[in-house]
Amino acid sequence: MAIQISSKLLDGSVLGLLSVKDYYGYALTQEVQKYIAVSESTMYPVLRRLKSSGLVTTYDEPYQGRNRRYYRITNLGLNHLKSINLEWSQFKNSVDTMIRGDIHE
Repeated sequence: MAIQISSKLLDGSVLGLLSVKDYYGYALTQEVQKYIAVSESTMYPVLRRLKSSGLVTTYDEPYQGRNRRYYRITNLGLNHLKSINLEWSQFKNSVDTMIRGDIHE
């Protein structure tokens, strides 16, 4: 059984990768799939949502006679990523505490 990832965490994962370098859609999907199980059909709606929210921007580059659409994180996206990182850290610590049974009564 695979653990389901929320859309906010998926957004954060994509933004995290884009904070390192720009990716075209297929390459970004392949990179995300190295870490979490996500289908290609899941990724493109995520990218459209991030773009429509102003968190990423796109540009096209020619490649072997056609264009590849690249995604780049915006300053707004970097700020949103910081927020997601903070929330994730707090959530992860809480879940780790419960899973380890390291609770104090």
